[in-house]
Amino acid sequence: MNKYKKLAMNTIIFAIGSFGSKILVLLLTYLYTTNISPSDSSTKELLEITANFFIPIFTFSMNEAIIRYGLDKKYSKHEVFTSACCVTLGGLALMFLLSPLLGLVHFLNYLDGYTILLLVYICTSAFRQLCSQFVRARGMVKLFSLDGILATLTLFIFNVIFISKLGLGVSGFMLSVILSDFCSAIFLFTVAKLHKFLNIRYFSKHLAKSMLRFSVPLIPTAVMWIITGFSDRLFIRYMTSDKAVLGEAAAGIYGYATKIPNLISMVSTIFYQAWNMSAITENGSADRSRFYEKVYSCYQSILFIAAAFLVAAVQIITPFFVNTSRFKEYSTVYLYTPILVVAVLFMCFNQFLSSIYTATKHTKNSFWTSLAACSTNIILNIILIKNYGIQGASVATLVSYAVCYALRIFDARRYVPFRVNHRLFFLNTAVLLALCIVVIKQPMFYPAYLVCGFVFMAACNSEAILIMIKKLLKR
Repeated sequence: MNKYKKLAMNTIIFAIGSFGSKILVLLLTYLYTTNISPSDSSTKELLEITANFFIPIFTFSMNEAIIRYGLDKKYSKHEVFTSACCVTLGGLALMFLLSPLLGLVHFLNYLDGYTILLLVYICTSAFRQLCSQFVRARGMVKLFSLDGILATLTLFIFNVIFISKLGLGVSGFMLSVILSDFCSAIFLFTVAKLHKFLNIRYFSKHLAKSMLRFSVPLIPTAVMWIITGFSDRLFIRYMTSDKAVLGEAAAGIYGYATKIPNLISMVSTIFYQAWNMSAITENGSADRSRFYEKVYSCYQSILFIAAAFLVAAVQIITPFFVNTSRFKEYSTVYLYTPILVVAVLFMCFNQFLSSIYTATKHTKNSFWTSLAACSTNIILNIILIKNYGIQGASVATLVSYAVCYALRIFDARRYVPFRVNHRLFFLNTAVLLALCIVVIKQPMFYPAYLVCGFVFMAACNSEAILIMIKKLLKR
């Protein structure tokens, strides 16, 4: 099987395991907007982001090191898994020791009553990440995909029980994630027989140090991406303005405006799981640059078409995921979604380029490019949110991701040179932004503009997709 077909096959397997589960997660948004008020939704979003903020810090991003070193045949998988588990366990122990300090941070007051749940949430999530990434590193992609389906199914069931039936609100959400992650980790640990790879005698101090050198630069990278999303909500929640509507409810609305763009992220994540494996295993191949060029061109075209569709159809799609009947404030969610779709698109491109840093072990470059994005986001949040409210946060996110892309598209290709069609990229971006303006401003006959824009985008991006299809069909 050639490298293109292998990538396609892995992508299909991951898609089977992820697509249904990701759609189910989006449908949970409907359950949340039915049972949780905008202000409580803001708390829920902040708790989720806080957990995602602390996970890479206190796990030392070992989940990234496991996939990089686990796929590399130079290293023993027994040593990789045991060393990663030991390092992660030490980090989580440090987290519990430092947890009393959380109460001293004023803007973390939304943690009141949820601190213990947050700590347990982080532990179960870390445990699941270790197991799932190691299963993927062993090439057990079907099991990895099956776990994705089962994990989301249990998450859905627990959410229905704790939120819809018992009315536990935010606490119910936290309990649902904790139990779902725990069940997933136990399932993977048992079925994949991971106990055979976990023994203190397999711990390698030398390997642990090497994995830490690889993963530590990824900690601030992950943290800064979280800050980029986290700061938006904090500014909207706590900033005051006489020009825009801000506060807890506005932060909740912004949180749900990110749900539709996550459909783009869903497609990208499915592909990235397969691509990251290919990027690592093909790192030393002779035609590596051509492989990157063909794959990236097709990947970019598919995402631009998908983004154009979501922007054009956002008013139609949003009611399926956001219930506006109980809380009328949610009726404006679709106005803030288009700009965020473009922002997530840039984030997906950044994710692809980060695979170069991972494969070539230049993770420090991932850090400084993320730092530029994070700094841009915070500065623009201060300027734009006060004047333009939720939409200002959307624009700040888009510009920060675009800055990161501009840096990475030139920097990353120093390590893996491959050609990029910049003219087509700028044309696609311009048309997509025009579609965003049409949705927000809604001029006369705007549905016709949206249809024409989508058709134009599909026509412009069809060539790269057809070339890839021919490669896949070629024997």
